Amino acid sequence: MIKTIKKKYIGSRSFYRRYILLATPMIVQNAITNFVSFLDNIMVGQLGEEAISAVATVNQLIFVYYLAVFGAASAASIYGAQFYGKKDHKGHMYTFRFKLYILVIVVVLAICLFLTNGSSLISLFLTDDTGAREVALAYGLDYLSIMVVGLVPFALNQAYASTIKETGQTVVPMIAGMVAVGSNAALDYLLIFGVGPLPKMGVSGAALATVIARFIETFIVIFWAHGHVKVNAYLVGAYKSFGIPKDILKKILVKGTPLMCNEILWAAGMSMVTQCYSVRGMNVLTALSISNTVGNLFNIVFIQLGACISIVVGQLLGAGNLEEAKDADNKMIAFSVFCCTIMSVLMFSCGGLFPRLYNVDGEIRSLAAQFIDVAALWMPFAAYTNCAYFTLRSGGKTVVTFLLDSVFIWVVMAPLAFVLAHYSGLPILTVYFLVQGTELLKVIVGYFMVKSDVWVVQMV
Repeated sequence: MIKTIKKKYIGSRSFYRRYILLATPMIVQNAITNFVSFLDNIMVGQLGEEAISAVATVNQLIFVYYLAVFGAASAASIYGAQFYGKKDHKGHMYTFRFKLYILVIVVVLAICLFLTNGSSLISLFLTDDTGAREVALAYGLDYLSIMVVGLVPFALNQAYASTIKETGQTVVPMIAGMVAVGSNAALDYLLIFGVGPLPKMGVSGAALATVIARFIETFIVIFWAHGHVKVNAYLVGAYKSFGIPKDILKKILVKGTPLMCNEILWAAGMSMVTQCYSVRGMNVLTALSISNTVGNLFNIVFIQLGACISIVVGQLLGAGNLEEAKDADNKMIAFSVFCCTIMSVLMFSCGGLFPRLYNVDGEIRSLAAQFIDVAALWMPFAAYTNCAYFTLRSGGKTVVTFLLDSVFIWVVMAPLAFVLAHYSGLPILTVYFLVQGTELLKVIVGYFMVKSDVWVVQMV
């Protein structure tokens, strides 16, 4: 039995070497990004609890946009990875062109929404009926007015970077990300506090630093991609015409629409859950912001290992190596959960130290540390569902991922959070634990879906 388990779930050295070489640049890039976000959070936190609540609220809204962009790009990436695995560069080019078109629509809609309804959206999360609410709202509007400019380069970068990653090249996006976050960190310090001749801009400085960093990252990725067309063959002819064959467009829309809707609804659902928590006071919202920022530092391993599944398995499926795809998937899922368990232990052991770095009330620090502990307990379960999601997605089972992801949030998590936060006398920590615990249901469903092999499909 032990030999059977070892054969099914443990790979060879060469397997792990390939997996780690693919994942490491993505992990490093996101580790640096999240660490700078953490530093940014601390620097904004020096401006007061209202500032950190405002920035957290706006970032929660922009998070929905980020996931919409990710979902729109991923709709074509399902086929992009398989086209690349099949060595059909023209088909790969059409998937890239689709990303550009759909992301233009997403950007325009997002900018219009934020500029016309920004105040109303931010107010949903600021539930304290005090003067602090008005201060936080003013901070939030200042921050949002600048952040909308960065929506454009983020979308363009996602179109290029996601296509580059489909070819197995993850180093360049990592380098671009490292340069961008380094710039972001330096500009944060200079613009937030007004170092030297620069004005003290506060939360507006944090937003401006982020936007400049977005443009830097996008420029590096696009400049490199067009300077290395031989290894980015999908760019050949990408801008010489504007058409996409009807059969490919139809395939992307049929498989991709549920995925796009899923990402938007999932992000909106998570925002709704946060809004439910926020009725317990601005202290809770601030503590959650700190907890989520710290959690992101530890989550990057399982998130990026899961993302690698869609690349590796997608390429194998596209090449027609179905049994190899199943074998690789089993081993990558086991490795991801194992790594995440280690990260969970580390997060539980030392995660509570991070809130001490914030210039906030002691009660908020204590609550943030407790939120971090709860998140650490459920992290291995989240790692498995993340792997199940990318496994099913790689085989085009986007309707299933839609049900497992966004429908689950709106049918289970959000209603539970709403009822417990509004109508129960349970402490907010207990409410948070119970809502996060719904991950168990997703693990069960995800396990049986992956085991059924319904995703083992060659689509191109």
